Amino acid sequence: MSSSWELGDLSDPGVLEPLGATASDRRAPLIMQAAAALRSRLPASSKTHVIWVPGRIEIAGKHTDYAGGRSLIAPTEQGIALVAVPRRDRRISVEDARLRTSFEFSLDEKPTIPRESWQAYFVTVARRLDQNFPSLSRGADISFVSDLPAAVGLSSSSALVVGTFLALANLNALPDRTDYREAIPDLSALAGYLGAIENGYTYGALEGTQGVGTFGGSEDHTAILCGQAGRVVQYRYSPVRFEGSIRLPTEFILVVASSGLRAEKSGSARADYNRLSLQTQEIAALWRAATDSNLSDLGSILDSEREAVRKFLSLVKNIEDPAFPVDQLHDRFVHFEQENEVIVPGAAAALEAGDMGQFGDWIDRSMQLAEALLGNQVPETSFLASAARQLGAVAASAFGAGFGGAVWALVPRTDAEEFKCYLKKSYLLAFPQHAEAATFLLTEAGPPAMEISPKS
Repeated sequence: MSSSWELGDLSDPGVLEPLGATASDRRAPLIMQAAAALRSRLPASSKTHVIWVPGRIEIAGKHTDYAGGRSLIAPTEQGIALVAVPRRDRRISVEDARLRTSFEFSLDEKPTIPRESWQAYFVTVARRLDQNFPSLSRGADISFVSDLPAAVGLSSSSALVVGTFLALANLNALPDRTDYREAIPDLSALAGYLGAIENGYTYGALEGTQGVGTFGGSEDHTAILCGQAGRVVQYRYSPVRFEGSIRLPTEFILVVASSGLRAEKSGSARADYNRLSLQTQEIAALWRAATDSNLSDLGSILDSEREAVRKFLSLVKNIEDPAFPVDQLHDRFVHFEQENEVIVPGAAAALEAGDMGQFGDWIDRSMQLAEALLGNQVPETSFLASAARQLGAVAASAFGAGFGGAVWALVPRTDAEEFKCYLKKSYLLAFPQHAEAATFLLTEAGPPAMEISPKS
């Protein structure tokens, strides 16, 4: 277990100076606020763990991860600070120190999961860990503060999953256990496991249980855990494996524009999100039935058959009563093939070569296919991507689950503030109803999740 702070240490922002000026300026106030909430009821001498968890931006790879595809991803500078103090019992208390809301549950009481709120992520992680690595001996008092806008596509929900896991795993010394190291040998495996916690699926020998209700993959958790500061990383999924890393040109920065139309994984967008995931499962099931193969996802099907999309269309015509209309399944497979096999590699190659014009063209193509075939865009996100390009962004795209959420735009650093203001003004003229909820921010590709110890 890594060295820990005393809770009283976190009353002085100066103790975090080793993080560096930029990191300390951003993270220290959040950590201090989270710690202050715990100091109001716990001794200053309490041993304390501090976890920093970023959000993530998906550069390319829309809805590919859960189907065995690939994507280009990066962590954000914005994130969630969690401060955790171990308990001697198996109760877990959680407080959002900024909103001053809290709840508590016991692992001995088989807690139910309140699926429509942020509490769901804490209960889901704790219950799954207690099932897969029996039995957690220590509960925790956890306080967190976030500067990551919620339910806008930056993966605040998965950040809570990662943060909760890191806090409970550290407090219970899970990485020291042989069964843990055998099941989860590295960060890539951990990203896959945390994706399985969120979707409720079994991971290897680690039996699944109720997730948060979405049938997603491991992209978010991979970006959060395995991202690299200043770089875009390319990963493939099911299982999670690294494919490459590309430095973002230093003269550019990312502007993120939240539409104000929330896309909550645990809320109303869940059914739309799950429909796209279930379509890929149906395609794989129909393929297995027709070809007598054991291929589990679209990525492996494409690996096995160059003409897989054309072959699938001919196969599905002879299948009676598929779970989805044939044209929907065809469009879903075509979208996956183009996004996974053409757009992600093309965008990565252009970015690596510094050809920003070609990079922007590939990202435009990704947006076009999302609108025409994937169907996960709304007028707000389509407008933001188009407006960003018209205002001079070298590339812009919606990202995440869709059906709301946000758009990223890559813009010259020197113009970023002015660009952000113009984009916001343009958007709110077109969609004034989102004036209160829309959020516009700047971010680098930040560092991945970490425990911040006194030796950092």
